[in-house]
Amino acid sequence: MPLPHEIRVALIDDHELIREGLRRAFEREPDVQVVAEAATVQSGLAIIESHSPDVAVIDLRLPDGDGITLVRESRKRHPQLGIVVLTMYAGDQHLFDALEAGASAFIPKSAPADEIVAAARHAAATPRTFSSPDLASAMQRRMNDEGPHLSPRERQVLDLLADGLGVSAISSTLFISESTTKTHISRLYDKLGAANRAQALMAALRAGLISPPGIEP
Repeated sequence: MPLPHEIRVALIDDHELIREGLRRAFEREPDVQVVAEAATVQSGLAIIESHSPDVAVIDLRLPDGDGITLVRESRKRHPQLGIVVLTMYAGDQHLFDALEAGASAFIPKSAPADEIVAAARHAAATPRTFSSPDLASAMQRRMNDEGPHLSPRERQVLDLLADGLGVSAISSTLFISESTTKTHISRLYDKLGAANRAQALMAALRAGLISPPGIEP
């Protein structure tokens, strides 16, 4: 009989031994049940639809496509699904791809079993936030290597834009005129290669200049 608040997990990985090891790790937990397994993108989509798991653990490389595609499609269809990307290819770009696709967590296959289980618990509890053990350092590397050079005032304006403030509110917060605020925003857009606020914030996120709401380093 299922336990109250049982976490239902689907495993999507093309290596049977990996799935077996994950299944054993999860099923050692009294409140976790592995409800389905798949080895491809298409079968992964199918088991998510048919079994309605709380969490899908998805490999980055699958025989019929990219695991990121599966993450993106699963997030679009199931906004409350927890999604853990578990991969051997734990580079910074893969991490940011997973973040942008809507994953809840990104963790290397070399991680201890208890860290993988913890990532699944995080994903089940807060599917729309993102967790990764290497997130903070990856964002710092991206900022150092690729990030545009912003002045201190531009950084302040960017942070306030990320908080959702408009021109008038930013001006009041920083005690500057609205004309000056608009100039700073225009320069920010130029440096970030953006045409509007949404594009600027996404570019800043990719560059590691800001963190998305609810992020957990």
